[in-house]
Amino acid sequence: MSDSPRADLGKDPQRVSGMFDKVAAAYDRTNTVLSLGNDRFWRVATLRAVAPQRHERILDLAAGTGTSSMAFVPSSAHVVAADFSPGMIAEGRRRHGTVPNLEFVQADATDLPFADGEFDAVTMSFGLRNVNDPRRALRELRRVTRPGGRIVVCEFSHPPSPVFNGVYRFYNDRVLPRVAKAVSSNADAYDYLNESIRDWPDQRTLASWMRDAGWVDVAYRNLTLGIVALHRGTNPA
Repeated sequence: MSDSPRADLGKDPQRVSGMFDKVAAAYDRTNTVLSLGNDRFWRVATLRAVAPQRHERILDLAAGTGTSSMAFVPSSAHVVAADFSPGMIAEGRRRHGTVPNLEFVQADATDLPFADGEFDAVTMSFGLRNVNDPRRALRELRRVTRPGGRIVVCEFSHPPSPVFNGVYRFYNDRVLPRVAKAVSSNADAYDYLNESIRDWPDQRTLASWMRDAGWVDVAYRNLTLGIVALHRGTNPA
């Protein structure tokens, strides 16, 4: 195996984790640059879809450094920021470790260290794509969600317009690697990002995976012309 931190599309957990460990410090800044600032809009849309309430328990899986989790904190819900990468968790604790209703937990999405029905809502932003068995992760998320609880998955997707999709692919293939090389601590990680987006299934396929995992009332809406899709569902009571 190569010594490069770049993960291939086999999504070996240790290689993916190591790749994210290396980019943890500059991860949020780089994402803002590469998304042209849209990452903030996507976080707001996810927050509104989750609609956290006081005293609820919210699982934010693939939370990275906790930037997404911090959006839920003002609701006075108890937020668990979970991530597979110990480097991301360490950076999150360094930044937000004193927030009283936020805790950081290292967790594997396919084998979550939580009890059945522990959470009122679960959410995952831009992380399901990096899991080596995403359908198993969707089943695990349902297991730890109470009956009647909800899921929100925000993930890169495929713009339905062929013209815009062509522009988007040009940006990802030609522009993104150059910008990532200039602003990221590990440009190889963003080559992986591009490949993982290109090979990820479309909106309808992800919705079908959620239904297969037992979620009901599954629906999605496109954000930023379909660059990202926001999927929602409910754990049947």
